[in-house]
Amino acid sequence: QVQLVESGGGLVQPGDSLRLSCAASGRTISRCNMAWFRQAPGKERVFVASITSWPGTDTSYEDSVKARFTISRDNAKNTLYLQMNSLEPEDTAVYYCAATSGPKATMTLSVSREYDYWGQGTQVTVSS
Repeated sequence: QVQLVESGGGLVQPGDSLRLSCAASGRTISRCNMAWFRQAPGKERVFVASITSWPGTDTSYEDSVKARFTISRDNAKNTLYLQMNSLEPEDTAVYYCAATSGPKATMTLSVSREYDYWGQGTQVTVSS
């Protein structure tokens, strides 16, 4: 069983930056595909970014966050990160960390139901 805990959210101004962290425990996540999703008030949960498992670290992003967000992982620390730059009010949401139970090389990385483990979420609010 894998437990995921997000942190790093907060209230920021447009144009500011935040770095979200997702700390995993229970087992190593080095061979798990991982992703960030977000859910704005009154809207559905949507894909933000993903990163594939060790030894590969291929990344993908939702179009609106490309060139602004960077997903990365530190397998030695068993932690996933999301660096968010040039934040906009439209980025306001609860951000969730997700992980698979294994490599799952044939999965669709942007589909939430493909992931087996989820964190509780961390709130990001970008004021106007």
